[in-house]
Amino acid sequence: MSEKINILGTTRAELTEFFEAQGGSQFHAAAVMDCLYKKNIQNLSDVEGLSEKRMAPLLENFQISPLTVVKVQGSEDTTRKYLFQLHDGRYVESVLIPASVAPDGSRSERMTVCVSSQVGCAYGCMFCASGLDGLTRNLSSAEIIGQLSAIKEHSGKNITNVVFMGMGEPLANFKNLNKALDIIIGQWGLAIAPRQVTVSTSGLAPMIKKLADREEQVSLAISLHGADNATRNKIMPVNSKWQIDELFEALQYFKENNHNQRITLEYILIKGVNDSIEQAEMLAERAKNLGGFVNVIPYNTVEGLEWERPSDEHCYTFRDTIKNLGVMTTMRIEKGHDIDAACGQLRLKEMKKDAETV
Repeated sequence: MSEKINILGTTRAELTEFFEAQGGSQFHAAAVMDCLYKKNIQNLSDVEGLSEKRMAPLLENFQISPLTVVKVQGSEDTTRKYLFQLHDGRYVESVLIPASVAPDGSRSERMTVCVSSQVGCAYGCMFCASGLDGLTRNLSSAEIIGQLSAIKEHSGKNITNVVFMGMGEPLANFKNLNKALDIIIGQWGLAIAPRQVTVSTSGLAPMIKKLADREEQVSLAISLHGADNATRNKIMPVNSKWQIDELFEALQYFKENNHNQRITLEYILIKGVNDSIEQAEMLAERAKNLGGFVNVIPYNTVEGLEWERPSDEHCYTFRDTIKNLGVMTTMRIEKGHDIDAACGQLRLKEMKKDAETV
């Protein structure tokens, strides 16, 4: 007997095809999808609205394989970081980020989940804990969606925003990312608005163009962290393959094909490395030419790395330099700084603990 399929990675079209082959229809697929994503059931036997004749082949071929919650750091009303164990014993991390106050000062119900796309990472960004142990494997689309399902179940919160800024390089796992995006955005799936879904990349220029060609468009964030090649080369090894000019040519392509989606330039400030006012001015010029948005992020300390965080005063000066040059700019301070929020830290600690017990 073949292994059952984790239904969390299945699209409506695939499930419709399955039911039609069994003599059913798209209405049976719709009933299952409603239970999966509107009711967030954790066991496939809890599906409602199907006859025994339709349930039997469904249960024979599919299952829900929930991720195991190993650890949760943070409190109920603040950023919460989740460590999950996968079926093969590997670990990944996700973060739930509530926003209680909207930009206009009103109460916000926004709940953002930062998800992982790979176990580890091959791209070795010099500030990041995710790549310290290299790449183990890609996550399946079911494992990507499983993070959202598990957090929704554990927290009881309705997820409004999804960002692919956790462990891994999403565009290096494009096939499974693409399928997961369909499930996240689809009205039959999690039904999250495309503009509220952001894919972050270290700068895989050809894949940015491929993402731009999706029928359902999403927002894009670039881990830039250096406004010129010399600076970016110190931080982002990927820059040696796709340098800034090629990267921004791909970003321009994305902009031209995704008029309604925002491009964000993510910029982690590292003391003495990329935090000069000259870098701020160059960054502002690049963002302005692209019509982009800049997110300044003071460095989160990672055990095992030598980088340091600039003073808060200098971080504000860097941000204000960009803002005063006419570029929309934000800066987040202390979001999860005290809960190992930098990607991969919980995973590395758990792996170390496992190794010590062997």
